[in-house]
Amino acid sequence: MIALGTSSDATDWLRSSGLEIVLLLLGAVLFSRFATFIRDRITQKIDSGFRSSDALVRSEAAKHRHALAQVLTWVVLTIVYVLVGMEVLQRLGFQVTGLVAPAAVLGAALGFGAQRIVQDILAGFFLITERQYGFGDVVRIAVTGSAEMAEGTVEDVTLRITTLRNSDGEVITVPNGQIVKVTNLSKDWARAAIDVPVAATVDITRVNEILHEVGTQAYQDRRLKPLLLDEPTVMGIDDLAVDQINIRMVARTLPGKQFEVGRELRVRVAAALRREGISETT
Repeated sequence: MIALGTSSDATDWLRSSGLEIVLLLLGAVLFSRFATFIRDRITQKIDSGFRSSDALVRSEAAKHRHALAQVLTWVVLTIVYVLVGMEVLQRLGFQVTGLVAPAAVLGAALGFGAQRIVQDILAGFFLITERQYGFGDVVRIAVTGSAEMAEGTVEDVTLRITTLRNSDGEVITVPNGQIVKVTNLSKDWARAAIDVPVAATVDITRVNEILHEVGTQAYQDRRLKPLLLDEPTVMGIDDLAVDQINIRMVARTLPGKQFEVGRELRVRVAAALRREGISETT
């Protein structure tokens, strides 16, 4: 350590090492803001390209580029902070090379505690490189030690954590190392499944005809057709009980649009059955 016993020593230290420390910290802050500014410009350009296009959903490449920009910024800033921290320690009188042996002992002592962080970073690396999900994807994540699934729209991705926002507006932060299974609800294409429960005594053939008509009309609708990849189809009887029959209707949609299409088809199915005097059971 540098002794600051006298006023002149303190003044000399402030003019040399002290000033360098201030400049290093100031440079780290400025670089952090610059890197964040560049990241925001890149992500805004990606988002503006999507908004100015005729596409109704983001492409997989755009979602991956957005997530990659977030991850790279996080990695670069982490490296910069570590390097600046080492330089500051040197100017405070610590010999970084002399800390190798104590660091090894400390690393062994903290190994069990730090392994979760390493696990998070490795898991985040594979999540990004394998393109399991990206910015804007709607995902359902099974988390270690939690009975509830984390579900929402991906808002931020780093090598350590994934941040989601659910339908209630709540922000969910999931460490990447605790992710057991990822269900991507908005990759390439999605499917809306509508289960129509009817009484066992109804004419099944007539119900199938009504559902086919609903699917044909939905595919011809100028508002719904851009969201559909093909005409909704009737899969037939999905479940059979003593007093109830469940008929399933499915529609392939653009990624992330299955919820909107599903709600609209349910409204149309209920109205069509009501017009025919057929009531859905509960």
